[in-house]
Amino acid sequence: MEQKAEFGFGTQIRKSPYFDATVRWGATAFSVYNHMYIPREFGDPEQNFWNLVNEAILCDVAAERQVEITGPDAATFVQRLTPRDLSEMAVGQCKYILITNADGGILNDPILLRLAENHFWISLADSDILLWAQGVAINSELDVTIREPDVSPLQLQGPQSGEIMKTLFGDDIMDLRYYWLRELELNGIPLIVSRTGWSSELGYELYLQDGTRGDELWETIMAAGLPFGLKPGHTSAIRRIEGGMLSYHADADMGTNPYELGMDRLVNPDMEADFIGKAALQRIRDNGVSRKQVGLRIEGAPLKGPNTSFWPLSHQGETVGKVTSAVYSPRLERNIALAMVAVEHSALGTELDVQTLSGPARAVVIDKPFFDPRKKIAASA
Repeated sequence: MEQKAEFGFGTQIRKSPYFDATVRWGATAFSVYNHMYIPREFGDPEQNFWNLVNEAILCDVAAERQVEITGPDAATFVQRLTPRDLSEMAVGQCKYILITNADGGILNDPILLRLAENHFWISLADSDILLWAQGVAINSELDVTIREPDVSPLQLQGPQSGEIMKTLFGDDIMDLRYYWLRELELNGIPLIVSRTGWSSELGYELYLQDGTRGDELWETIMAAGLPFGLKPGHTSAIRRIEGGMLSYHADADMGTNPYELGMDRLVNPDMEADFIGKAALQRIRDNGVSRKQVGLRIEGAPLKGPNTSFWPLSHQGETVGKVTSAVYSPRLERNIALAMVAVEHSALGTELDVQTLSGPARAVVIDKPFFDPRKKIAASA
């Protein structure tokens, strides 16, 4: 008789509304993200990747907590948090933003959702932006209310996700554009649905607004998706690295600025509106950076899973950077990585030495993203 897995869960870490469902559907490992448990494995990570790129997967990402900002000065306050110009952001639109500190360092790279004229959600990567935003608000002299609402997102991602969404919501859902949102109900379950996701594939995020109905929502989606090959899954390190997507605390942190990441498009230091880090980012833009994020091909045998530490990069015996995210891509049949290196060693074709977990290897700087660089897949349909 197969022994049931035992998990050592405590009460000090929060469980998502989908927690019981993910265990029931075969979650085999969890991590902690934004002080919540998040499923990290449903079996073989490579099979999870193929499920994602060939059919569809449903992921519990309730740990992407929302910071809700409301009040007469909500738009002004949100702009104060980010160097991205939000002056043209419409109600119903989503935007990928950076939140920076006074030194221009990145505190988070969330998705911003504008639900109404003075109603925003910041859908977080892993960091305590709720506390940051509440602290900024104290002396801002702006009339805003900042809280964490009862909102827990699921990600439905993959080429069959559109067909599954049509089964759930009807044909009208196909009119939902990339990086836009819509308020919907499913069997009376209140949702915000957006055409977004952390996969670089066609996908949707379903933001549950009643945590008591998480199990019902999960089972309803799985039932609708089974004819289309839907599987329970987890965010794929393989696919997100292929797509050059950041993992906060790995590829960026508060010591990393947008220009080092080549994210100039998310910074407008000359806009009229004020934001935290404006002067610092003006200086960095004018003076240039000393290091830069690059893509790498790491030669040798396929890596056994993603890196769990930063691997040093060297040139002629001198350390010049570090690998931040590395994985073997079975589709590309090569080891690929994101790395931060000294600018003088960042040109395409530069050869570097990397110390992997299994020993030294040769690495070559190549273009990133490694697959579908213009995000045609995610923006399709």
